[in-house]
Amino acid sequence: MIKNYFKTAWRNLFKNKSYAAINIIGLAIGIASCLLIFLIVQFETSFDKFHSKKDHIYRVVTAFHTPDGVSPSSGSPLPLSEGLRIDFPQLNAVSAIMQMKNDGGHYTVGEDSKNGVLRKFKENLAYYAEPQFFEIFDFKWLAGDKKTALSEPNAVVLTRDEADKFFGDWHSAIGKIVRYENRRNLKVTGILENTPVNTDFPINLVVSWVTLVGKGGDLNNNALDWVSSFNDNNCYIVLPSDISVNQFNDDLKGFVKKHKPAEYNTDALQLQALADMHYNTQLGIFSNHPFSKQLINVISLIGLFLLIIACVNFINLATAQAVNRSKEVGIRKVLGSNRNQLVLQFISETLIITLFAVMLAICTAELSLPFLNNLLEIHLSASFLTDPILLLFLSGVIVSVTLLSGFYPALVLSGFNPVEALKNKIKAGKTSGISLRRALVVVQFCIAQVLVISTLVLIYQMNYFRNKSLGFDKDAVMTVPFPADSISRTKLNTLRDQLLLQPGVKDVSYSFSSASDNNGWGERFNFNNSPKQTNFTAQLKWADSEYFNLYKLYFVAGGPYLKSDTLRGYVVNETLVKKLGIQNPKEAIGKYIELWNDKKKYAQIVGVVKDFNIGSLKNAIQPVIMSSSRDFFQKINIKIQPQNINRTLASVEKLWNDTFPEGLYEYQFLDDKIASFYRSEDQLSMLYKIFAGIAIFISCLGLYGLVSFMAIQRTKEVGIRKTLGASVSNIVYLFSKEFTMLIIVAFAISGPVGYYFMHKWLQDFTYKISIGPGIFILAILASVIIAWATVGYKAIKAALANPVKSLKSE
Repeated sequence: MIKNYFKTAWRNLFKNKSYAAINIIGLAIGIASCLLIFLIVQFETSFDKFHSKKDHIYRVVTAFHTPDGVSPSSGSPLPLSEGLRIDFPQLNAVSAIMQMKNDGGHYTVGEDSKNGVLRKFKENLAYYAEPQFFEIFDFKWLAGDKKTALSEPNAVVLTRDEADKFFGDWHSAIGKIVRYENRRNLKVTGILENTPVNTDFPINLVVSWVTLVGKGGDLNNNALDWVSSFNDNNCYIVLPSDISVNQFNDDLKGFVKKHKPAEYNTDALQLQALADMHYNTQLGIFSNHPFSKQLINVISLIGLFLLIIACVNFINLATAQAVNRSKEVGIRKVLGSNRNQLVLQFISETLIITLFAVMLAICTAELSLPFLNNLLEIHLSASFLTDPILLLFLSGVIVSVTLLSGFYPALVLSGFNPVEALKNKIKAGKTSGISLRRALVVVQFCIAQVLVISTLVLIYQMNYFRNKSLGFDKDAVMTVPFPADSISRTKLNTLRDQLLLQPGVKDVSYSFSSASDNNGWGERFNFNNSPKQTNFTAQLKWADSEYFNLYKLYFVAGGPYLKSDTLRGYVVNETLVKKLGIQNPKEAIGKYIELWNDKKKYAQIVGVVKDFNIGSLKNAIQPVIMSSSRDFFQKINIKIQPQNINRTLASVEKLWNDTFPEGLYEYQFLDDKIASFYRSEDQLSMLYKIFAGIAIFISCLGLYGLVSFMAIQRTKEVGIRKTLGASVSNIVYLFSKEFTMLIIVAFAISGPVGYYFMHKWLQDFTYKISIGPGIFILAILASVIIAWATVGYKAIKAALANPVKSLKSE
């Protein structure tokens, strides 16, 4: 019996090839979209779940209390981990880890650079870490002892791929030397297996913590400083099961009072669960790839809606075909088929279509994976069909789509009266049927138009980011990091002179960071000889005096400090002046600033610059302090002529390599760096464009089905109208009026919904567009025009049909 159902279903589908093809394509696109979104959600919710202690691992984060509110930070003071081990011996494990984030690091491997055997590498995924880190997190070791590999100074642990890159074969890497930044020799003491793609600790290289804070370490002077907090320095603990998070957070209040000076007691330390880190967009993570639960919910709903839209298409197209199959149903009923058998027959057809659609969806998803991985910078595997969870998901999709798409059409078709069916008087539920189909099309276009509105808001907001003035000149500026060792710093003045002699170079400046940079350095300070530090932090931007001219920073009072390699005065921005309660920027000139209670960092304010955005436009402008100190410089800022850029780049590279033969040359244009601030928004915008396009495409297939149904149902009406003198344009208008009203009704619902959600999304940005009527007008016009283009062919075909043929059949 069942075999007969499928055989008959196959014959019917083969007979109506165009109907089956449209249904299969519509369902396949919807299922493929849903499948890809499922893979994204599955990937994003799997981060760091492979650690055996995952339910007890917490990060100690800082909550800075300022007059503007609470400012959370993932950073912590350098001595925090040691302090926690001493004060809380009941903790199972404590470890600090700090990312070397200042544009990564340069590493050299080899014996003699003069003989050309010295190999240079750059590594961004490099860290300082305590040995306990590998007791907390379960990363697999291939060689070395995880308990002792990072216990000595100048020790380094590499991953398998990193060791292969440095030495050709990781098996021979143990005991070999890697030179870091031309100032420190690191001995390889361990080899890790490559870290999984679904971890927020993407490690390639780990240097022992004592190399950083021990005697002669890079931050030895700050090792006992409980005030300074480094954003890239994280502290992790394993909390015993008999201690609650709330209890330990209370204990941390006393811990802060014990170790921090009284004026910093308002800064709180709190625990953040490992399970929360990947979804928290306020606090930084090493992977720089947070994915909020809100976004997971949004794209999950989009996936579900796209699947529903595809199912709605099936219903529309199936009921549109109902009249064509009425005689078949009448004959079957006369020959003895009952309603249950007919329902099973039509459900079988739906199942076959769904199976074909799923197979096509799988192929589509597999072909789309490289594009999706590249777009979202994730790592979805093409071997997803071996995943039992995914196979269960696909089975659920097949059952759900079959029932959702096939049940109602099956009931409609099986419910025909056999006498009326044989007389060709079937109207397929003229009143209720058409109303349901109209409602379904409205639902389709509601979803599609919400996505269109969301996409337009994203596009407008991203264009606003790209075009808004940042308060400085960012055009044709390139930044080049240079080696941080003391010998290299002595060559900077000579390099500047040589660069300025190049035909394409306009200006050269040295600084800690570019004018707009995600490499921040926040500090409190003493103002005008006050014994207390300010209750807010200012961003330190160390730069030489040429910096102001290169970036065209505008002075509202005073001017730049004198040309010097050491501190000769401070320049601040308008926001800092306002924070200090000074109304007129000129009144700030001559006042004193002291950093770190260090008399060497005590100097007058000599200038106030107009506010400029030092980071993403998602955030408000922060207070800024600028001064010159060659010891803190890390980058060369070079303003170049727009003509002959390639020749200029080549000459700059040659000069740099001649000056720093053991360094690794790399450059970045400031435009590209600023664009990277909005990488996640760009990705989201592209994703929404794709989703909106898919939703519109599938919805138009459904609209095509509705017009097909109308053309069949109103064949005689069209014939009568043409006989009475109606023109082709009158007939086309007859059909157009129907779906245009449906789109307008859909827009009346989707407009407020789209506005509500996108207005809420924009609240996360300090600088944002206002959602004006233009976005909604564009959305409705796009929907109507695309819909007209979709159904125009069918409407014109119906209008051009011979009225004689329409009227003679009964």
